[in-house]
Amino acid sequence: MTDRPEPSALAYVPFVSVDNMMRLVNATGVEDFLRGLAGYIEADFLRWPEFDKTPRVASHSKDGVIELMPTADAENYGFKYVNGHPANMRQGYQTVTAFGVLSSVANGYPILLSEMTVLTALRTAATSALVAKYLAPKDAQVMAMIGNGAQCEFQAMAFRALCGINRLRLYDIDPAATEKAMRNLTAQGFEVVACDSGMQAVEGAQIITTCTADKQYATVLTDNMVGAGVHINAIGGDCPGKTELHRDILTRAEIFVEYPPQTRVEGEIQQLDPDHAVTELWQVMRGEVAGRSTPSQITLFDSVGFAIEDFSALRFVADRVAGTGFSQPLDLLADPDDPRDLFGMLGRAV
Repeated sequence: MTDRPEPSALAYVPFVSVDNMMRLVNATGVEDFLRGLAGYIEADFLRWPEFDKTPRVASHSKDGVIELMPTADAENYGFKYVNGHPANMRQGYQTVTAFGVLSSVANGYPILLSEMTVLTALRTAATSALVAKYLAPKDAQVMAMIGNGAQCEFQAMAFRALCGINRLRLYDIDPAATEKAMRNLTAQGFEVVACDSGMQAVEGAQIITTCTADKQYATVLTDNMVGAGVHINAIGGDCPGKTELHRDILTRAEIFVEYPPQTRVEGEIQQLDPDHAVTELWQVMRGEVAGRSTPSQITLFDSVGFAIEDFSALRFVADRVAGTGFSQPLDLLADPDDPRDLFGMLGRAV
């Protein structure tokens, strides 16, 4: 009789599937989840110097990009695998999919494996709204959203949860996308106006969010669409050659970024000289430099997404699922009784 080895307790890693992520978010409440997630992101921005930082590792092709986004502090290492393929939707695939791992620095063992397609949408929205708390006009009541795809509703929910924004003006080149967003957001209690153009959408808005996917439309927001005192949340530009804002807007705005070495390659500021002045958000959150300084100032969050935000999201989820039924043990790691006898464990499995 073969003494087939059973996996040890150390072989199992908590795994959060898409189903469990959705159950967790719905059980928590979307807006409460976003507020909690934003709190973890802010806490990690406040200790920004403690992290290992590097621009994400990107593999570009004619069809899109596949990226690895790693970072670490003294206790944990985290990374996210994520793709961006703008043409996917026409073939029945998602534009963006992702998963992530959080591991212990002390022994290298993963402590969480999680889906991050849903989680990335949530952390992107949470980061946008968190930044707006520092940069948007204090009396902001209306947000224009240009690009009404998969990220649209998450942005709206986060801006309401963190900034109190409940009035939205929507525009997308695809009317079906706007109809979808109208349907979802009206059901969530938002006041929503569907617009026929980007110009119409920005009328009366104090915050402008641009979230488009296709490199073909490199100027979503033109200079004449942006008045004094507006905060721009530009989240669609995230790789070389993909921008949303006309260059003239950038020269009028005070620009805030996550990690300059990555943003200068992927963000709106790829259009500017490499030494163009930008402000790092962690310094604003720590009170080391000013955020919005005058009511008439145009502030721009040139968002490309950075690994520390994903690290924060993984930390948040790991804490939320501990001791609950929102994860399942995954037999992921080979862990023989004798660490030197991996081959013996293989042989006994016959």
